[in-house]
This record gives sequence, structure tokens and C-alpha cells, in this order.
Amino acid sequence: MALIPFDPFRHLESIRRDMNRFFASDFPSLFTHMDEQHWMPRIDMHETANEYVVSCDLPGLERKEDVHIDVQNNMLTISGTIQRHHDVKEEQMHRRERFFGRFQRSITLPADAATENIRATYKNGVLDIHIPKTTTGTKKRVDIEFH
Repeated sequence: MALIPFDPFRHLESIRRDMNRFFASDFPSLFTHMDEQHWMPRIDMHETANEYVVSCDLPGLERKEDVHIDVQNNMLTISGTIQRHHDVKEEQMHRRERFFGRFQRSITLPADAATENIRATYKNGVLDIHIPKTTTGTKKRVDIEFH
């Protein structure tokens, strides 16, 4: 049996791995439903050479008036209502898992997102929002006065 030097911080590595696993998988699902009246849909955001694309799962939208997209101070907010019409009486319902009611989700956009020409499409329960990038570079190199 090999001797291992005592390391008082050895157990912190397993705690760090457990915390990473918790925040990577379990944590988002805890806040998917805000309460019975509000719901936070999940989103994906990726970028291409010319734009950012935000994809939001919103199954059950029936009219475009049921969803609102607002941008203010580089904050994108998606909100609206999903209405489900039930012909089933409450006492006949065995399980209800599909969401209906109000939803809202806000995310901060990157600094180079151009909020003037945003366009959105809805197909097969997925709302895709296309946000162009600014063409002028906002990055500036600062000259240092070295003494």
C-alpha cells in the first residue's frame, strides 16, 4: 500500500464536481416553472457570422398575438400566453403536465447585437428570433502612455 501525503483540500475536489454537476443539469429544471400562473420557457442562443439566433420552445401557440417580443436596454424579453381548451372536466382529469397560462423569459443580449432589424419566425412549436450583429466594431485599442 502506497503512502499518500495528507492534503486537507482533497475533499474539496469532489465537492466542486458535485456542485458543477448540480448546476449543469439539475439547477435549470428547478426554475423552469415560476409558479402556477407563470412559466419560464427554455431557450438556446447561438451565433453565426452575421447574427445571433435565440430559439425558444413554445408549443401550443395558436395566434401571433399570444406572444410578445420586446427589446429594451439590450434585454430581450419573450412573454405571452398559451391557451389550452379542455373539453374534459376537472374530476375526469388523471394527469395534467402540459403547461398553459402566462410565460415570460428575459435574457441579456451581447453588446454587439443590433436591436433595430430583429425578425422572428414560429414553426413547429419553436420561436426563432434572429438578431443581426452590428457592422461597426465596438472594440477599440487603447494606447498606453508608458513613463
